[in-house]
Amino acid sequence: MADYRQITAVLGPTNTGKTHYAIERMLGYRSGVIGLPLRLLAREVYDRIVAARGPSVVALVTGEERIVPPRAQYWVATVEAMPEGLGTDFVAIDEIQLCADPERGHVFTDRLLRMRGTHETLFLGSDTMRSTIAELVPEAQFMRRERMSTLSYSGSRKISRMQPRSAIVGFSVDNVYAIAELIRRQKGGAAVVMGALSPRTRNAQVELYQNGDVDYLVATDAIGMGLNLDIDHVAFASTTKFDGRRMRPLAPNELAQIAGRAGRGMSHGTFGVTGEAPPMDEGVAEAIMEHRFTPVRKLNWRNPALQFGTVDALIRSLEVGSEDALLMKAREADDLRALKTVANEAEVAARASDGASVKLLWDVCRIPDFRGISHAEHAQLIENIFGYLHQGGRVPDDWLARQVKRLDRADGDIDTLSKRLAFIRTWTYVAQRKNWVSDENHWRGETRAVEDRLSDALHERLTQRFVDRRTSVLMRRLKQKEALLAEVNDKGEVTVEGEFVGRLEGFRFSADKEASGQEAKTLKAASLQALAPQFHLRADRFYNAPDTEIDFTEQGGLMWGEYAVGKLVAGAEPLKPMIDVFVDEEAGEEVSQKVARRLQHFIDRKIAALFEPLLNLSKDEELNGLARGFAFRMVENLGIIPRGDVATEVKELDQDARGSLRKHGIRFGQFTIFMPLLLKPAPTRLRLVLWSLAQGLQDFPESPPPGLVTVPTIKEAPRGYYAMSGYRAAGERAIRIDMLERLADMLRAEDSRGGFEAKADMLSITGMTLEQFADLMQGLGYAAVKAERAKVKAAPEATPAEESAAAEAPAEAESTDTAASEEAAPEAEAAPEAPAEEAPVEDTPVEEALAEVAPATEAAAEPEVEVFYTFTWSGRQGGNRNQQRRGGGQGQAHGGQGRNDRQGDKPRGKGGKPKGKGPRRDNGPKQFQARPPKKEKAIDPDNPFAAALMGLKDKG
Repeated sequence: MADYRQITAVLGPTNTGKTHYAIERMLGYRSGVIGLPLRLLAREVYDRIVAARGPSVVALVTGEERIVPPRAQYWVATVEAMPEGLGTDFVAIDEIQLCADPERGHVFTDRLLRMRGTHETLFLGSDTMRSTIAELVPEAQFMRRERMSTLSYSGSRKISRMQPRSAIVGFSVDNVYAIAELIRRQKGGAAVVMGALSPRTRNAQVELYQNGDVDYLVATDAIGMGLNLDIDHVAFASTTKFDGRRMRPLAPNELAQIAGRAGRGMSHGTFGVTGEAPPMDEGVAEAIMEHRFTPVRKLNWRNPALQFGTVDALIRSLEVGSEDALLMKAREADDLRALKTVANEAEVAARASDGASVKLLWDVCRIPDFRGISHAEHAQLIENIFGYLHQGGRVPDDWLARQVKRLDRADGDIDTLSKRLAFIRTWTYVAQRKNWVSDENHWRGETRAVEDRLSDALHERLTQRFVDRRTSVLMRRLKQKEALLAEVNDKGEVTVEGEFVGRLEGFRFSADKEASGQEAKTLKAASLQALAPQFHLRADRFYNAPDTEIDFTEQGGLMWGEYAVGKLVAGAEPLKPMIDVFVDEEAGEEVSQKVARRLQHFIDRKIAALFEPLLNLSKDEELNGLARGFAFRMVENLGIIPRGDVATEVKELDQDARGSLRKHGIRFGQFTIFMPLLLKPAPTRLRLVLWSLAQGLQDFPESPPPGLVTVPTIKEAPRGYYAMSGYRAAGERAIRIDMLERLADMLRAEDSRGGFEAKADMLSITGMTLEQFADLMQGLGYAAVKAERAKVKAAPEATPAEESAAAEAPAEAESTDTAASEEAAPEAEAAPEAPAEEAPVEDTPVEEALAEVAPATEAAAEPEVEVFYTFTWSGRQGGNRNQQRRGGGQGQAHGGQGRNDRQGDKPRGKGGKPKGKGPRRDNGPKQFQARPPKKEKAIDPDNPFAAALMGLKDKG
């Protein structure tokens, strides 16, 4: 060893610049070779040297990659692939402490003992190798390099509280994926680095972390081997690992190798534990911080002097032990195990009959088991390749093409792509071996292209699964305090820096609902910062928008198009509501005030337009005395007051006062005092909202559908709802108050004491069937007695003269708000209900009734009957609705007489006297005989109930 000029062991902890020092020393010579522990790290160093000297003089040799220019001077290789016999000026071996590794240690030990540069040799690694190197290489000199920054233990920390620029280390693929998924949900995403990744995939993932797209890195112990990353904190999610044979705790020096990735350059770093990892032992933590570890006393070694005479001789030479106490025979490696397996195959044994074939077999057995399926599967692959090489000297192109083509697919999930990458690495390795394929350049290019495509696809899948680019980009911009650019399209979709973040609904931002936790907070913070100018632009546009773009809902909401921008709240008076705007606090007070002013203008104008008659009434200064007081009551009740609520005030109004009020459109009806103009759908809709606000209701009742005369009653309707909606509840249905007054005018002409039947006009204006009308009448305080009678045949057709006379008869005019109708109004509200009496009804043979209206020849025929009701005033509203009327065979019927004719809204005749002929005398059952129908006014063919009325007249 005296021929070698200088051998130096550069030892020390991580972050001492050992690799950088070796590169500088190598570039100071004409030629050199450096061996690195990982293909990933070899590629990184290769790129650095190419940047310094150019690609024409730099070679890269790994198991799966071979770039050798014709004038190569500097060789970068994995330790296993280091070319021998080059006679370079410089040799360096990185991570020399791996001599103690159970799997690969014998390779590093071989390089320690046999690889030398003609001018300088460097061994780079941990200080634990000092004594062993001193004994095995006595001429070696030692250089101690101190860490450039401090490393301290920070204890246990939850992943959710992990600081940015942290690396979380796991020791299984499943563990790495689970941690990365958790960080994506809580922190926006993480890059993933594992030894099984291709350099292209690893570099792409590292770039995500290095350029700040993500602030977290989740990795295996692969990051402990010389990868230079900007890491501030290393957290161990576990302190045990599976070493290929068993689960074992990591030694302090192994933990230190990984923890040392924190604090690069002059930046200090920390390490700790997270997840389910227990707190680190105090002694172990101190050893890592002070770089004090147990020296390595045993190195793994395998005999380099191999015998290729026969397979058995080769196996025996591989199993020879060392006589040096420091060198421990390595455990059976994968290549030796594969050799033993295939040697038992008769065909392989027959082919490996000489030294050249045995050496070829050994080269094939050294193909790494990238696939990791099973030992038997790997042995079968080796047997096939050896057979092709021994028989034809080359792996057949068509067979290799089929293997490669089967893997050239970029679809599938992360696991599928990872398996394909592992498989293609086998064929990449085969293509790199000299003289194994017919066209080495072609197959190296083909396999490399497939690996690149799979690597890119895997990087894409990893990014999709473990990186929320949207959150990552926004977090980086926020951290850098850069101005964020927001855009809002016509659908209200908000994008910040090109990333969809949510929707702007009016003046409130709604973040993307798929985001949660920290991601949602980041989106909201970034979005509101970027939306500040958008809020002002939108507020200006809203302030200048016409009233047609704004509307209110039946629940008091205020809408701008499809967006809710505020709501109405109760004010000091029902006609003066206030505004509560829906504006994000981050939009600013100026935006909020502008929106509030615009909404107040809108609702004030809406009230002024729809309630103009009511507002004019409140402003009429000519009203005085009782009339002014009554006007105040009308305004207070939004233009509708049940007459029973103000019976006394109405009675006290003289005709002049009523006349002055009537000029404003007030109608004094029998049941309701109201302003007909305010019964239209638009005022009704707004009135219900204003009334609900004044009543303090939580849920506002909706207005009835427009155009309906009657609607079904709602049991849970709040008190006063029907009056405000322009209806009056009576029975199972509520009737519109203006139509009720028309009905009251018709009822006034009837004999309400002696009993009367429903007329066609009564059914027409209510749009009800006879049964529904009977229920309505009971709700209005009438007793309805149901009966049956023989149906009267239709009268003979009228002569032309009669038809002409009927046509000239004036149509019955609609009842108007006259003084007479006001005089007919009741003077007091209904008294408590009194039960109506029902006189007994005697059955009369049907034949007697039929004999009066049918010819003698039809006496034996089945009589045709019809149902009818007799209505009498019962003096109570909403009386017994379950009272069933009996139908007599002879058409007899009578109703109970009201006990107090002055109670309720009893229809009255002229002078306010009850309509009728005095009290009935109880002289026994009274018989009613059918009579020919009297002439009625002509039916308007445009009336929607014309068909029904014609049918009723036909039946009458």
